[in-house]
Amino acid sequence: MARVRLSVAERREELLRAAVEQIEARGATAVRVADVATALGVSNALVLYHFSTKEQLVAAAFQHAAEGDLAELRRILGRRSPAVRRLRAAVRWYAPTGQAKGWRLWIEAWAAGLRDPELRRVAASLDQAWKAALTAVIDEGVAAGEFPCPDPAGAAWRLTAYLDGLAVQTMVYTGGLSRTAMLQWADAALDRELGLPTTGS
Repeated sequence: MARVRLSVAERREELLRAAVEQIEARGATAVRVADVATALGVSNALVLYHFSTKEQLVAAAFQHAAEGDLAELRRILGRRSPAVRRLRAAVRWYAPTGQAKGWRLWIEAWAAGLRDPELRRVAASLDQAWKAALTAVIDEGVAAGEFPCPDPAGAAWRLTAYLDGLAVQTMVYTGGLSRTAMLQWADAALDRELGLPTTGS
């Protein structure tokens, strides 16, 4: 059966989805252009027409996947509800036992980014966008008198660093904390950063 002819944008989207799947299965350093091509039944040349190097393909695939999670974070933070409620919902979703799908890719990006400048640049840019989104809502909560956080940007940095660390513990090691305990820890970290009494729930 002949393949359906795709537009450039549709073909690029198809290649990025396949690359994400291959990175998740093989790892960012081990995946090859040929793996992505084989998964779609296309030539290596077609993949390289859209992404001239493997490094560009991996960086673009990571950005594609991470931007999906970033869009969901912004949707949660954009709700019409008190800032603390939006932040708690975002932390519970973003925590490694929540529903965010990009943790395995983030860990791959951190490791591969040590030697891949393009991937490191993309990951750093996306990380800054996460922190900026959280900082903006913390600022809103302080302005509304919901909590007394004296350093919204610092709180966003510390909170994401804490959750990143939990992600490594959860995704890389087995036999760790239960989902319930992990979410209690995430809630408690948020309470501390906002200057609220720690509920642990």
